Amino acid sequence: MRSFELDLHSDAKGGLYYPPVIWTLSNLTNATTPYNGDILKKPGIKVFHVTDFDPDSVCHTFIDCLKQLKSWSDANPRHVPITIDLELKTDAPACSLGGVCPGEATNWTLPRLLNVDAEILSVFPKKQLIRPDDVRKSGLTLEQTILQQGWPKLKDVRGRLLFFFDNDPKPSDPNSPRELYKTGAPSLQNRTVFTNALEGSSDAAFIKYNEPRANGIAEIQRLVKKGYLIRTRADIPIDTILNRTTEMRDLAFESGAQIVSTDFPAWGMSSRWGWDYVARLPGGLAARCNPLIAPEGCKDKDLE
Repeated sequence: MRSFELDLHSDAKGGLYYPPVIWTLSNLTNATTPYNGDILKKPGIKVFHVTDFDPDSVCHTFIDCLKQLKSWSDANPRHVPITIDLELKTDAPACSLGGVCPGEATNWTLPRLLNVDAEILSVFPKKQLIRPDDVRKSGLTLEQTILQQGWPKLKDVRGRLLFFFDNDPKPSDPNSPRELYKTGAPSLQNRTVFTNALEGSSDAAFIKYNEPRANGIAEIQRLVKKGYLIRTRADIPIDTILNRTTEMRDLAFESGAQIVSTDFPAWGMSSRWGWDYVARLPGGLAARCNPLIAPEGCKDKDLE
C-alpha cells in the first residue's frame, strides 16, 4: 500500500476525548483499558475512527502516526510518493451518554486547520513533502499548473509524501474546512495539504470521486486525462462483501484513478463473512503504471 487514510480529531487543550464513553460503559479500569489513555490527555490532534465508540488505533496521535510514516519513508527513500487522506472528523454520537458533545470537537476553525500543517511540519522537512507550493508555477493558479504543465516527474518526488483533505467541498459554506483553509490562499499558497476541490477552482489539483460504477468510470477517466489527481474506492464495507461482487474494484482499477482506497487490502480480512475478497494490484505490487496516462515504455517493475 502507498496510500493511507487518517481520521483526525481536533483536541487543542487535551483530554477532550478521555475517557471514551465505551470505556465508561464497559466499566473498564486503568488496568483493563485497551491502551494507556494518558496519551489522550495531552494536547494535539488525535487519530481514531468514531468519537467515544471506536477510539482505538495503531497510532493514537497524529504526531505518532507521522513519525511511523517518516520512519518507513526514511528506510525506503526510493518509494513512489505516499498519499495520505486526512478526514477531518466532526462526529459526536455519544453526547447524550456523557461523551463529547457538538461544539468544540466538531468545529474545525482556521487555526485548527493550520495546526494540521504545523504538526506535519514538526515531523517532516518540506523537502520530504509534495506541497501545493512545490507544484504550482509562477503566474499560474494551482489548477492551471497541473492542467497546463502537469505534476512533478516521478524521479523528482521519490521518497516524498502528499497530504490531502478528504472532506467534501462546500463552496456555499464559508465555515467549511476547505473554504477556511483557502482563506488568503486561493491556490493554497504556503499551505501543506491539498484540498478536495471542484473542477474549475483555483485550488483544484486533487478531486475525490468515490464511485467508479455506472457513469463514474467515464468521469474519472476524463478527470485523470485532464491532469487531476483522483481518489476512488474499490469497495463499500460491508456491502461489497455481502453482495459478492468485484465490479466496483475492477472498475476502480480500470478507471486510472491514481489512488484506489479499500477496506480489504490483504487476504483474509473478509473471510468472517464467508467470502475472501481483496483489492490488490496484480502480483501484489504497491504501484503500477497508470493505464490511461503512463508514458510510453513505463514498466510496473521499475516503479519500486
